[in-house]
Amino acid sequence: MLNLSKNGCSVRVAFSSEGLLTPTAVALGKFDGVHLGHQRVIQPVLHGGNLSVASSPQSKENQLTNQEYTYSTVVTFDPHPQEFFTGQPRTLLTPLDEKVQQLRSLGVEQLVLLPFDKELSALTPEEFVEKILVQQLRCQQISIGQDFCFGEKRSGTAQDLQLLAAKYNIPVTIVPLQTYTGDSSIQTSCVSTTPTQDARISTSLIRQTLEQGDIENANLLLGRPYTLLGDVVQGQQLGRTIGFPTANLQLPKEKFLPRQGVYAVRVFTLEETSDTAPSENLGVMNIGNRPTVNGTYSSAEVHLFNWSGDLYGKKLVVQLVKFLRPEQKFPSLEALKTQIQLDCVVAREVLSA
Repeated sequence: MLNLSKNGCSVRVAFSSEGLLTPTAVALGKFDGVHLGHQRVIQPVLHGGNLSVASSPQSKENQLTNQEYTYSTVVTFDPHPQEFFTGQPRTLLTPLDEKVQQLRSLGVEQLVLLPFDKELSALTPEEFVEKILVQQLRCQQISIGQDFCFGEKRSGTAQDLQLLAAKYNIPVTIVPLQTYTGDSSIQTSCVSTTPTQDARISTSLIRQTLEQGDIENANLLLGRPYTLLGDVVQGQQLGRTIGFPTANLQLPKEKFLPRQGVYAVRVFTLEETSDTAPSENLGVMNIGNRPTVNGTYSSAEVHLFNWSGDLYGKKLVVQLVKFLRPEQKFPSLEALKTQIQLDCVVAREVLSA
């Protein structure tokens, strides 16, 4: 059991059936990215959404009705089902810490990570409903996306879940697929559809836009800036030798990285013991192998404008705003310095717009 909290709010994270907060109102899915489509699936189970709540946990003794308090719960899988079936590690838009942060901001009370193993994957749709949703989670309400599949060989559909849950008097909300209509370039360059069709908001579409460096459209699909969350660790300290000190970010190994290159970014420092809002800083970030200095591994380094002080050991949240240019090898450190100066000028313009 893991409980991450900040400023009085918390999301309970459970890795097994022990210690669960029940009964539950469940949003069910993979939820990598917690994008706009995912948020629509989660909304019905939130208190203040379409869910009718009789009381708060603190006032259970004063309930005037027979309706139990239900905990707003997101249920997903660990590892990602694709990783289990292929045996290959899968990078994620939102590793656990980031997913918890996003769910907390939405008002979710509990995240349940079902261990996706041979036993779980072999459950029939009927067994999944009975053993997981009814017995373990004591579901009172379920919300899923229109394309949700479950059970052995993904044999159960959203409509099947609705019928099976009805036997236990559990209402199931099926949320229609969300589409993006803001920019036709997404529809033609990232999706194998005709140019007149809308692009369905999906994790795979967001991954494709990020691979192309199309941060603006990725952020629109997410409903927020794409972020990198990590601790500042010691690097080679080459940046300070040319007047541009950088913070070297240690990211989760499973974090999905966008196109290599330079980005305009907004950066927040997370003070775990502070009740004050995190402070915003502006800067540029390089994601890549640093070919000018013969780098041999990929890194994420951020240079903050107007910053003085020690960042080592701090946790940073870096919001990507715009892709500025691909990574390239310069003939000298002086040429690199000149380019970074230009990058900073452009980034300031972008971030002040």
